[in-house]
Amino acid sequence: MNAEEFAKRQKEISIAEFFEKNKHILGYSNPAKSLITCVKEAVDNSLDACEDAGILPDIFVKITRVEKNFKIIIEDNGPGIIKEQIPKVFGKLLYGSRFHSIRQSRGQQGIGVSGAVLYAQLTTGKPAVITSKTNPKEKAIKFELFIDTRKNEPEIVSEEKIDWFRPRGTRIELEIAGAYVKERKQSVLEYVTETAVVNPHAKITFIDPDGEIFEFNRISEEIPEIPKEIPPHPHGIELGKLMWMLKTTQANTLLNFLKTEFVRVGDKKASEVIEKSGLKPSTKPANLSREEIARLLDAFNQTDFLPPPTDCLSPIGEKFIMKSLINRFSVEWAFAVTRKPKVFSGNPFLVEVGIGYGGELKADERVKLLRFANKIPLLYSQGGCALTKAVESINWKSYGLTQSRNELPVGPAVILIHVASTNIPYTSESKEAVATIPEIFEEIRLGLQEAGRRLKEHIGRKERFKKKKGKEELLNRLLPLLAKKVSEVLEREEIDVGRVVSRIMGNVHVERTVKDRDGLLEVELRVFNFTKSKKEFKLYEICAGEVVSSDNAKISSTANHTSLLWQIQLPPGKDVVLKYSIKGRLINRKPYVEGVEKEILNGAEVMDLNIGE
Repeated sequence: MNAEEFAKRQKEISIAEFFEKNKHILGYSNPAKSLITCVKEAVDNSLDACEDAGILPDIFVKITRVEKNFKIIIEDNGPGIIKEQIPKVFGKLLYGSRFHSIRQSRGQQGIGVSGAVLYAQLTTGKPAVITSKTNPKEKAIKFELFIDTRKNEPEIVSEEKIDWFRPRGTRIELEIAGAYVKERKQSVLEYVTETAVVNPHAKITFIDPDGEIFEFNRISEEIPEIPKEIPPHPHGIELGKLMWMLKTTQANTLLNFLKTEFVRVGDKKASEVIEKSGLKPSTKPANLSREEIARLLDAFNQTDFLPPPTDCLSPIGEKFIMKSLINRFSVEWAFAVTRKPKVFSGNPFLVEVGIGYGGELKADERVKLLRFANKIPLLYSQGGCALTKAVESINWKSYGLTQSRNELPVGPAVILIHVASTNIPYTSESKEAVATIPEIFEEIRLGLQEAGRRLKEHIGRKERFKKKKGKEELLNRLLPLLAKKVSEVLEREEIDVGRVVSRIMGNVHVERTVKDRDGLLEVELRVFNFTKSKKEFKLYEICAGEVVSSDNAKISSTANHTSLLWQIQLPPGKDVVLKYSIKGRLINRKPYVEGVEKEILNGAEVMDLNIGE
């Protein structure tokens, strides 16, 4: 075969054709994984759209069996997509708004949901059905479409206006060849569960192929702050990108180019870079040669710049990580830390670590490891991920868990790691694991060590509490018998043994006395501080009815109940008496206390959930 015949065989292929033959690159390597990937791409789009529009997400996911295939439906209450954009968003690969945007985002490449559309048409030959509504006063627009893989363009099958109950939002329907698994970590249910953990502001409803409904209600009404877009940092730029920027910039001089196209570059730094590169400030950017651009890049690397701003990142937050761990996994204790933002190769990033312990978690199994990158669960390639390696590198025995060398620890715990960055260094295009970048790895280790220290404190406190409770139980068995005998001998009334036990054990002790005077309840609370330190805490009572009088209580009412709150400061060895009266009834069995550990509290119940003591 000669060169001319070879030349005739050469032809250009579109990006859609490429992924048609290499769909495993995008995460469609097996039937079960493909089903998860389709759901993931659509849900990620919905979360991003809702957050960018300032809307608390309400997402509906349903999977049904259709003969040998599966039909996936994902709905959201986001802003919707205008008619002209729908075919491009869902029917054209590498089309999106975030590819050149430098800020934290779930979607970045413009392949996600259109890749799911492509997979559906490749495996079942069925079009994607897209419904979107942007105005409550107008009808929704419904498209059926394919992707023309030769041209990488949308191929519209049908278009119509329909009635839809949602005031705004987007709905996508896909029929794909796949496999649904339930009882293992790599499943749609696990993806939805973990997504709910790091998106506490979202409500997600999932209906599986068997018709079982899983509801993940939002536990926060706060919408995360939208990350701000920033220009590139000089230390994160590469030669090819710099060449493209110089050709496309609107700046008319090299000096203005440096000041306007990069973050953390002012007059002084721009002049320093130009001097080191040996170029002229008035040079037109587009006229620079390849050799001159290389000198400019070398000057970047020789110059110290301030790190990029970090308002381009959106952390989950310590409070919400702890609430999610307690809410989703019913742990007895949780702690979280958000590390200060750092930089790798000019890219801002931050690490968050959360740990939950006890509760319903099993003591004889490996800890449950939750890995996240930009709030996306990483379900696959756990062994090859920097997040896993960082956990395995910690000596968990010194923090109270058992562990074999270089393995995940064993114990009743769940560990959450979240890496947020403008550029997550994934190990592959399918975004399953994070590469071992030294700066990121070290930050994860530091976060884990801090969480480990707090875990060790909790386990130690728990052991001390266990011993203390054993002593208390012994006293509670013996003292009533002794008090009874003493009162018989002295012919006096029996004393309050509970207060005596609290005094011996050094507890905060609460006593409630209630007198009913023809429907008017007169309540007296006596609070004793038998500890050796000053205690500041809140005491709550909850009742149904009208509060007639109270001692300096802050009163708040709803349609169903009224609560009374006292702010108490009590020196060691002192006590305080609080009185109030109500026409109605008490709701709480015992007074609630917030700010005192349950280990040293008697006669009342802890109000908070013991989050990160």
